[in-house]
Amino acid sequence: MLHQLSFRNRRAATAAAGVLALAALGINTPADAATYGTPTITLSTAYLSGAVGASGDPVVTVTVAQSGADVTALGVAASASSKSSVAGTGDVTVTGTGATRQLAVAAHARGYADLTIKVTGLGGKTATKTLHYAASAAVQNSADTRYLTGSSDASAAVDVGGGYAVVADDESNTLRLYSRSASGAPVKSWDVGSALGADKEIDIEGATRVGNTIYWTGSLGNNKDGEYKSDRNTVFTTTVTGSGAATQLTVGGSYKKLRDDLVAWDRANGNRYGFAAGTAIGQVPKQIDGFNIEGLEFAPGSTTTAYLGFRAPLVPPSEGGKALIVPVTNFDKVAGSGAKAVIGTPIELDLGGLSIRDIRKNAADQYLIVAGSWAADDNSDPYALYSWDGVAGHAPVKRADLPTADPGGWEAVVDVPDLTAPGARAQLITDAGSADLYGDGTEAKDLDHAEWKKSRSVWFTVNS
Repeated sequence: MLHQLSFRNRRAATAAAGVLALAALGINTPADAATYGTPTITLSTAYLSGAVGASGDPVVTVTVAQSGADVTALGVAASASSKSSVAGTGDVTVTGTGATRQLAVAAHARGYADLTIKVTGLGGKTATKTLHYAASAAVQNSADTRYLTGSSDASAAVDVGGGYAVVADDESNTLRLYSRSASGAPVKSWDVGSALGADKEIDIEGATRVGNTIYWTGSLGNNKDGEYKSDRNTVFTTTVTGSGAATQLTVGGSYKKLRDDLVAWDRANGNRYGFAAGTAIGQVPKQIDGFNIEGLEFAPGSTTTAYLGFRAPLVPPSEGGKALIVPVTNFDKVAGSGAKAVIGTPIELDLGGLSIRDIRKNAADQYLIVAGSWAADDNSDPYALYSWDGVAGHAPVKRADLPTADPGGWEAVVDVPDLTAPGARAQLITDAGSADLYGDGTEAKDLDHAEWKKSRSVWFTVNS
């Protein structure tokens, strides 16, 4: 027993001497860990979407701190994944060493994964946050593809300079400002519903810009159940100030009887296009003989006469029919100050049996027309890109068949390059609202989180 006590005393003395020696050298002891607080970690968003094989997917900003510690000593990494087949811990990249870091995820497969993001501080202390990640499938032209998150139902787009565009959504009355070169959330957004007295969706489908005024049109058709909703019969303007990321929009004038004017005009001309029947209660707009506007652009050299491009009807309303354009010769006053519409001579275009999903021109009056089916809300029917000079009686020229193997229907062209320049490219945007992006049977428009909703923009060469 005396021997054992002696041994314990000797061991205690040795330990005490070691602690004193460490202290003398300025080396932290376990007791010093108490001087460090528990690290903190916040994510700029708890939900993130990506795509297999994507270039420049959206990123998350991670902010970390720890009291008593230099922030550069903190480590950030993914420590767990609920489904590594979609994205594992090794697929998460964190860059930066300061208080804010950038986190990116490279998807392996379509689906969902919860990623645990962990900050490790001094004294062995840690904290975690969960990032809810959704990955869509790989697409064609992935290097030229970007994703506009926050909405899946892009329906019209207008360039505002500096590499940015304002994009409309046909499921809401919100206009969103996006970078044209980077995937991610809108920089700004404007809900124009209250300013326009619209309680329900306007179903914005077309837009064009003249100077600092952007003109917008609803579809003017019934809703998908064949019901008349007055807010869909709206055309309006917004005034642009600034450009690029500094763009600001202010709601200007509006008019809510353009549909009535068109129906009255057609009736007075023998119901040639069946507008009265196409707008009747119970008539679904997306029928070959329906009534639905999706394109808006001004006539060559004009700032007053605008072309309304119809998705339906075809003319005649049968397979192989022509696409319809109806000019409104005082559209600037219709949308700007509520004047009754004056209708011009209609134009019928041979787009190979397809109708107009968007129409856009440049300052040289070179037009691009996105042509698609009167029926399809997705990629189940053909789409094509045509050029035109905007002159009635002149035939459009098919530039390309647009790919349809990936989710979403082609819905908008942002602007038109010089179509005579070799290698000229145009950026097109899809409406992916009806697409099952993540393989769980949920349409994109019905997803619970805005960060998982997205439309796809793709650059195409239109003059090779």
